[in-house]
Amino acid sequence: MAKRPKRQQPVNTHLESAQRALRVLEVIHRHPGGVSRTQIARETGLPQLYLAHAIEHLVRTQLAAQVAPGVYAAGSSLKLAGNSRQGGVLLRETLAFLRDAVGAAVYVASYTDGEVSITQYADSPTAPAVHEWVDFREAAHASAVGKALLVQLDDHERREHLGRHRMEAFTPHTITSPDVLFTELDTRHPGEPLLDLQEYTLGTVCAAVPIRTGTEPECVALSLPSPDPHKLQQAARVLRNEAIAVLLALLVGGSNPAPPSQVGDPRVVIHR
Repeated sequence: MAKRPKRQQPVNTHLESAQRALRVLEVIHRHPGGVSRTQIARETGLPQLYLAHAIEHLVRTQLAAQVAPGVYAAGSSLKLAGNSRQGGVLLRETLAFLRDAVGAAVYVASYTDGEVSITQYADSPTAPAVHEWVDFREAAHASAVGKALLVQLDDHERREHLGRHRMEAFTPHTITSPDVLFTELDTRHPGEPLLDLQEYTLGTVCAAVPIRTGTEPECVALSLPSPDPHKLQQAARVLRNEAIAVLLALLVGGSNPAPPSQVGDPRVVIHR
C-alpha cells in the first residue's frame, strides 16, 4: 500500500487576518471620538496592505465606520456586541449576512469533547437548512462540516473518532474507507473548502471552511438543496472569502449558541 502523504496542518490565514483586524479594533476602541488611519498604522505597526484589508473587513461588517475622510470609529455592530448581554447577537447577524451573500443556509460547527456539534446556523425560506436525517455526530465522514473538523485533527484523533462512529454509506457517493477519506483531507490545497457532493443526502451539496478561535477545531459551512456544481463552486468561493467575518464575530461577540428556537437539538430535523 502506498504511503499516505503527511497530513498538512490547516493554514491559519483567516485567523491571522482576524487577529490583525482585532488589533485595529483595539486602537479604534481606545479612541471613541475617531482615529485617523495614520494613527492606526502607528499604533498597530501593520504594513499598509494589511491595514487596508483589515479596515475593509471591519467597515464591511460594520465593526468600524468611516466618520470622516481617513478617520474611523466604532461601527454599529461593535456597539451592539459591546452593549448586548448575549454575545451571540453579532454572530447571528454575521451569519444572516453570509446566508444572503452565498444564497444558502450557513452553519458554524465545532469539534467539542470528541463530537461534531452545530453551534449556530442561519437559514431562510429560500435558503433552507439541511434535513438532518442522520445525526451529524454520526456523519463526520460524509459531511463537509465533519471533514472540515477532521482535517484539523491528527491521524490518531481521526482514527479514534472513526472507531466510535462507523463510516456508513448514506448514499452511493459516501466515502466508507478511512484511507480514501484521509487522502482527500491531506491532499486538499491550503484554503480550499471541504466538500460534500451528495455524500450525506442525495440532492444536497455542501462546502465548509476550517476556522479556529481557540484550542478546538471549528468551521463555517453552507448547504445547497441542489447538486449544481457551478452554483456550489460560486457559493464556496464566497464562503471562503467571507470566513474571516464569521471568525471576527466569534472573537468579538463570542460564540454562545443561540436559543433552542434558533438552533436545533442534534437529534431532531432542523429543516424548516
